[in-house]
Amino acid sequence: MTASLTRLFGVHNLALAEDVVQDAFCRAMEVWKIRGIPPNPSAWLMTTARNRALDLIRRERTARTFAPELTRLLETEWTAAAVVDEAFTTQVALDEQLRMMFSCCHPDLAEDAQIALVLNILCGFGAPEIAAAFLTGRAAIEKRISRGKKVLAACRTLFDLADADFVPRLSAVHRAVYLLFSEGYHGASVEGAVRVELCDEAMRLAALLREHPATATPATWALSALMALHAARLPSRLDPAGELHALLDQDRSAWDHALIAEGRALLEQSARGDELTAYHLEAAIAAVHADSRSLEDTDWDAIIAIYDRLLALAPSPVVALNRAIAVAQRDGADRGIAELEGIADRERLDAYPFYPAALGELESRRGNMARAGEQFRAAVRLARNEPERRFLEKRVRSCEDR
Repeated sequence: MTASLTRLFGVHNLALAEDVVQDAFCRAMEVWKIRGIPPNPSAWLMTTARNRALDLIRRERTARTFAPELTRLLETEWTAAAVVDEAFTTQVALDEQLRMMFSCCHPDLAEDAQIALVLNILCGFGAPEIAAAFLTGRAAIEKRISRGKKVLAACRTLFDLADADFVPRLSAVHRAVYLLFSEGYHGASVEGAVRVELCDEAMRLAALLREHPATATPATWALSALMALHAARLPSRLDPAGELHALLDQDRSAWDHALIAEGRALLEQSARGDELTAYHLEAAIAAVHADSRSLEDTDWDAIIAIYDRLLALAPSPVVALNRAIAVAQRDGADRGIAELEGIADRERLDAYPFYPAALGELESRRGNMARAGEQFRAAVRLARNEPERRFLEKRVRSCEDR
């Protein structure tokens, strides 16, 4: 909706486009409460936004400048409705989402600001969710979003899909889609530990990238593979009661084997080039897990070797945390704890509940239940939603019972 409206109004009127989207949702809250949810809620919202946009164009076309390339067509009653209708057709809306993603990744902005803008404008993320994804403060994210919108507004025109250089902006688009998926898979939202709709949306946006010749790069295929292989585990991430299950406890027979096959095919496609990215390596790790019939059957040597390459290519404390857990699976709890305590930039994990949770798990394996309980209680205090809290509280109780 935001992308289609920005096509009509112009990027300098982005705030107006966002207001119309908000207005459509407010209208839905009023009408649906009385009439019930319509059979196709998305179509209802799009129609409402379309009607509101046409109303604004009719009312303000003499006072406001809309999209430069459409201004002439929006000036007369005969053509305005047709232009608005076209903007909301399925194919144009898809193209405009792609265009909007690349418009957000303006070269005058730092990459973190570009990503924050994509997540805010196209994915509906608020500053707290984006801050959690970046392991940074909310105020910093709010500043990035505000500056980013000012830069966009000053552009006057959107990214040209037909004749533009995608390469300088593609990395930021990939990271935004990756973070969108991550927020759905194991995010920080108070709405829940698993949000399948965000995973689906990220996979849909990646499919858009694969369909465009300029963005169907090895990295795009690798990112798609990574998401498919992780999404295959979603059926066992939560049980019917809404309880969270770690990889170690998941019922692998419940994994989506069609998605695993799709992920493998996408990963194979990603190897047709000379580019190696973090997405390739993360997808390779996910593929090893997908090939393993059980936790004991897992090739931990292969996983640790891939993590070593990933840390060299794209170092981060979260990658180091995951590697340390793999080392513990292969070499035991003592070695795992040493790896966890040796993580560079460990302070960036101060608000991340699964760092103390990992320490608690390994302390419990060493039989140090008092220390394990302390770590799990620290993790509970950092829990970001109820499923996480219940998952960690169960670990606390297991320490107290032993």
